[in-house]
Amino acid sequence: MPWPGLFGLALVAAVGCARPAPPRESEPSRPTPVAGKLEVDEAEVPKLSDVPFTLRDQTGAEFSSSELEGRVWMGAIFFANCPGPCFRENQAIADILRRIDDPDFLVVSLTCDPENDTPEALAKYAARFEADPDRWKFLTGDLKLIERVGQKVFRLPVELGVHSERGVVFDRQGRLRGGYHLLQPDRVELLEKLIRDVLAEQADAAAAGIVP
Repeated sequence: MPWPGLFGLALVAAVGCARPAPPRESEPSRPTPVAGKLEVDEAEVPKLSDVPFTLRDQTGAEFSSSELEGRVWMGAIFFANCPGPCFRENQAIADILRRIDDPDFLVVSLTCDPENDTPEALAKYAARFEADPDRWKFLTGDLKLIERVGQKVFRLPVELGVHSERGVVFDRQGRLRGGYHLLQPDRVELLEKLIRDVLAEQADAAAAGIVP
């Protein structure tokens, strides 16, 4: 049966923030980020369980994807030495966290430059946004694992120093529900509405006598 309300997957020709690099003969194929609405089969919805992971957060502690079970969360990709718009991307996330002060909502930001973004470096970077480590995880670890999570679960392009500028939202069952660009104010408003709608689902289910 179709999964109602899922934001569809659309191909994009360009990637967001990237390190300067030599020109390539051809652009590699990219995983498809989320934009617009589309009815899709529920079996096709990306799920966190597709690529379980354990990485380290800005405190140096291990963080397992199992800790996201039962939570509404948003995923994003960045790197601390980004020469482009990463700061604005993360400032938008910080603003969302301030406006949605709900303990059930968590943000997971994966670095695409783990060699330089050590837990110590991420702690300094997170401090720029007054990030609460209990609500906003800046994660580092094996690049290949980060790429798999970004591509298979977030459905965003990610490789060393290259990433999308979207935030993607997951429900309490670990299912991707949609995402929007973080550098466009009107898109951020829609992203925030999506988060609030997904957070409200448990209350709606309880009111209807449904156990998720």
